[in-house]
Amino acid sequence: MDFITILGLLAATLTTVAFLPQMFQTWRTKSAKDVSYVMLITFSSGLFLWLIYGIYLKALPIILANSVSLFFNLIILSLKMKYR
Repeated sequence: MDFITILGLLAATLTTVAFLPQMFQTWRTKSAKDVSYVMLITFSSGLFLWLIYGIYLKALPIILANSVSLFFNLIILSLKMKYR
């Protein structure tokens, strides 16, 4: 694996795990009142487009980061709807 791929995977890991505290906090408190629907939907749309872009480029760091981040973001969105 070359340096650029390792750099991409490291960046992907950091930006993806950044969602975990919000997801766990929402799950633990059963409250997502401070999380905006507009932000979640806009961000999910952007992640989906990044995922398509990564698939087109066959770029593993982009594919992994955006698929996992999209999954986490959709969990937060579903928790927000569940705990209105």
